[in-house]
Amino acid sequence: MGTKLSDIVIAENLSLSALSDKRIAVDAFNTIYAFLASIRQPDGTPLTDNQGRVTSHLSGLFYRNLNLLENGIKPVYVFDGKAPKLKAKEQQKRREIRDAAYLKWKTAKAEGRIEDARKAGQASSRLTSTMIDESKELLTALGIPVIQAPSEGEAVAAQMAREGLVWASASQDNDSLLYNCPRMIRNLSISGRRRIARSQSYRTIEPQLIDLDDNLRELKIIRKQLIDIAILVGTDYNDKVPEIGAKTALKLVRKHENIEGILSAFKVSKKPKDREKYSIISKIPYEEIRDIFLKPPKIDLQHPKWIEPRPDEIIRILCTEHDFSESRLQRSLERLEEALGSSRQSALSDFF
Repeated sequence: MGTKLSDIVIAENLSLSALSDKRIAVDAFNTIYAFLASIRQPDGTPLTDNQGRVTSHLSGLFYRNLNLLENGIKPVYVFDGKAPKLKAKEQQKRREIRDAAYLKWKTAKAEGRIEDARKAGQASSRLTSTMIDESKELLTALGIPVIQAPSEGEAVAAQMAREGLVWASASQDNDSLLYNCPRMIRNLSISGRRRIARSQSYRTIEPQLIDLDDNLRELKIIRKQLIDIAILVGTDYNDKVPEIGAKTALKLVRKHENIEGILSAFKVSKKPKDREKYSIISKIPYEEIRDIFLKPPKIDLQHPKWIEPRPDEIIRILCTEHDFSESRLQRSLERLEEALGSSRQSALSDFF
């Protein structure tokens, strides 16, 4: 998902505590997919309830948001709406990849190849409409605002950041920068200790802050040029140009200003590879893709409101409906009550 700009984008490590009192617009689909991929058994089997329904997304949303709230962070989740037409090809490709991964997972699991099964299981993750509805329901019960975007959620999250409704957006995708988000947080939902595959060692994943203006100054480009770089290395709306990575794309854009300039240079080049690239780039609907990032649909936004969690509703969703451990959940709800502070009139106090 998203655009591969990590080779040229500068990110600053920071702790969760550094984000205390900050309002963060979270890319909901991106985050939930991460939970569906990572919260699995060693053989790649997702968490399920007694009826076999996947619950990895619910577990991830509850416990990660508990952690965020304990650190004083105020998340608001932005859900994708209807995808741009240009995304249809990418969506079909992803479905085919997931289908193939699912078959590999079943085979590897049956043959006892645990590590291969884990990887294939992660790649087979699916986000269904039921999961989306369940996620919204749980977030609402937690008192966390939910916003429905008309199209790409990252575009609305970026709009919220520009309008000062949130401090930053949170996503693993660099697309947020293309939508003119002034600050982006990476690793908000996956920070912590993670085991290295095929090893007993662990590595610590920390949140990272990416400042758009700082990066544009460092790269000596403007946002429109960053969008052109993204198009060359591949977006959700077009395939990457062969043999052009982020660093090469940056050099080309600096030298020729934009894709039109690059096409003009490649068209008259005597190098066969340049002529091949001209043929590929000229077929990309780059003007239409630019407009997706430069002119996304906007919505009228108001300051998001966080309300008191409803513990009875949380228990109904997680324990009654999906067989979570009620004793463990009650301990977590006590942590949530403590995190919210005794000064607030909490429904949790009445519940306990």
